[in-house]
Amino acid sequence: MPLFAQKRPVLVTCPKGLPPFLSREMAALGLPGRELAAGVLAAGDMTDCMRLNLHLRTGHRVLLELGRLRAPDPQALAEELGRLPWEDIIPSGGHLTIDSSVQNEHVRDSRFANQKAKDAIVDRILSRRGRRPDSGPEPVGACLFLHWRGDDATIYIDTTGVPLARRGYRKMPHKAPLQETLAAGIVLAAGYAEKGGHFLSPMCGSGTLAVEAALVALGRAPGLLRDDFAFRHLLEYQPEAYAELRREAQAGAKKQLEGRIIASDIDPTAIAAARQNARTAGVEGHIEFEVCDFRESPVPDDGPGVCVLNPEYGARMGDTVRLESVYSGIGDFFKQRLPGWRGFVFTGNPDLAGRVGLKPRRRTPLFNAKIECRLLEYELYSGTRRTPRPEPEQETEHAPVD
Repeated sequence: MPLFAQKRPVLVTCPKGLPPFLSREMAALGLPGRELAAGVLAAGDMTDCMRLNLHLRTGHRVLLELGRLRAPDPQALAEELGRLPWEDIIPSGGHLTIDSSVQNEHVRDSRFANQKAKDAIVDRILSRRGRRPDSGPEPVGACLFLHWRGDDATIYIDTTGVPLARRGYRKMPHKAPLQETLAAGIVLAAGYAEKGGHFLSPMCGSGTLAVEAALVALGRAPGLLRDDFAFRHLLEYQPEAYAELRREAQAGAKKQLEGRIIASDIDPTAIAAARQNARTAGVEGHIEFEVCDFRESPVPDDGPGVCVLNPEYGARMGDTVRLESVYSGIGDFFKQRLPGWRGFVFTGNPDLAGRVGLKPRRRTPLFNAKIECRLLEYELYSGTRRTPRPEPEQETEHAPVD
């Protein structure tokens, strides 16, 4: 039986806060799994991994477990790795990249573990094939991931390579852009995939929220935007199977939206960047772009929808005093322009969030890099009155990332 035809543990990593959404995505693709602090663990084969790489919106890397090793020290790690049949997995004329997460008393720098593992693997290939693959930090060929805790190590085939967050369409990022996977998670958390309707993205910046909303609404697999994945550089790669998965993904996409997607920003350079990114993603014709203050954003009058704002929150730019009026203006915009809609604010500043002046119906914890944020949901009714400023939200505890 070919090595990768076997069902093995599949670990899909993601930012903290996104495992519930990643888990639903994986279940919909036929791989239900167990949520972890920063990922989801399931079981599958290489074909499943190829499908996940094509379709997942909130995952970062798809890791296929190859082996669990007893490795109290670097020498033991090298010996154990040297027993695995790497010559049947990695081309001797290819390129190998190893990344790792290490907590071992004998290793102070994970790069040392990477080097030790790489030497053991390429030496094995050299002894069996007479040639050793090149290696380096850039994920341009076969990729491995080493998870090492104490005496126990797990070696994975990284089937992804460059993280899935890098869709390839964001050529003009503008300033402080949302990562694509986080933007997709926000779109999914807002319920846009299930409820549809219109999607309004004021303060759109480089347009990541609008682009991800368009990909969701059209049912387009984000992996179709990429030219390469690490699984294509393995000896057992089956191009026919991958081509069929791509055809299935393309056939499942819609041609037209059922609602409108409108992206606006007061900065013309932001709109230029957003338009170019949407063009690269193949969704420019599905998004309407406007240069205007968020308060003047066009609002469709033929039914409600979802409005998501990602204002500055003083962590990396701007100043809190100046932003107070922005957040209070968001509350006024919601009340005056969006009755019957569902409004969302994504922010990492709970004090500024209180300036919106409306009571959130739901608070979803998400992380923007290392900054703990909240996606605040507001149900908007005609005649909504300003409520007292809510108390700052209590800190939410998260399980440590392993």
